[in-house]
Amino acid sequence: MKSLLSGFVCTLFALLPGIGHALSFPLPEAGNDIVGEVRQIQTRYEDTFSDIARANGLGYMEMAESNPQVDPWLPGEGTTVTLPGRFILPPGPREGIVINLAELRLYYFPKGENRVVTYPLGIGREGWSTPTGQARVTRKQYRPSWYPPESIRREHAENGDPLPAVVKPGPDNPLGSHAIYLSMAGYLLHGTNKPYGVGMRVSHGCIRLYPEDIAALFEQVEANTPVRIIDEPYKAGWENGRLYVEAHPPLSEQRAREGINFTPLVRAVVAALGPSGAKPDWEALKQAALGQRGIPVPVTAAPAPAYQSTAPLPNALSLSTAE
Repeated sequence: MKSLLSGFVCTLFALLPGIGHALSFPLPEAGNDIVGEVRQIQTRYEDTFSDIARANGLGYMEMAESNPQVDPWLPGEGTTVTLPGRFILPPGPREGIVINLAELRLYYFPKGENRVVTYPLGIGREGWSTPTGQARVTRKQYRPSWYPPESIRREHAENGDPLPAVVKPGPDNPLGSHAIYLSMAGYLLHGTNKPYGVGMRVSHGCIRLYPEDIAALFEQVEANTPVRIIDEPYKAGWENGRLYVEAHPPLSEQRAREGINFTPLVRAVVAALGPSGAKPDWEALKQAALGQRGIPVPVTAAPAPAYQSTAPLPNALSLSTAE
């Protein structure tokens, strides 16, 4: 019965107007690391970044990073906004669930399938940071009850909003309708009764997904699925012989600890270059790091064609302004 109800919830969300779907892509061919595409749309007067993000499988901060000159709450009628739906896959094994905190995004690699499904996330705010590390799925619960820990009950009490010892399933339950529990004690993937918080740092450390996304992931993920949580604001990867980087703002804790530090970016690029012999454009790397728009940009020249072209060369080529 629970499975039938859960499936009904998935179908219901899929039929609701304005509710998006997960982004699912075939895995790239060997030697390539990028999936998806960047698109542009025209906004309506009533649109906000939160509305646009949810309808397109994105999170609020992704929209804000990619459209820094646009008012996120009142873009206005007919404004062109970028949908950053192009991603460098996270480093490491492509298996199970990989969560990149700095990116506020989850990647799921279904076992035995040559594809990746990716979802935007809400994670722990400063002071309640979501930890990195290795874990696995221990169990799943449809319509979970929430047992807020003493620290959270104390915080709510101090703010004049006391919590009961148990919050039963329903519209007031911050876990939403589905929960996936991890071997990392006290942490889980769950839905939310406040979907506008997806794509932001708003939780007490747990990982939130849109209600329709957690319902879909709940049906696919099995117990013992490996979960790897990383914090990589800079990713590097290849596409058709050309190296790209994708830069996101480091989490506030890292910025406070390290300031402006390009070492993680250089480390990611060096690891991706390996023995290739390709030479990156360091100015392009710097601009990507400073821009932090969350969109892959090229940092090596395009590979030479296999045949001798007779077309005239352009007057200038600047990797730092490409794409």
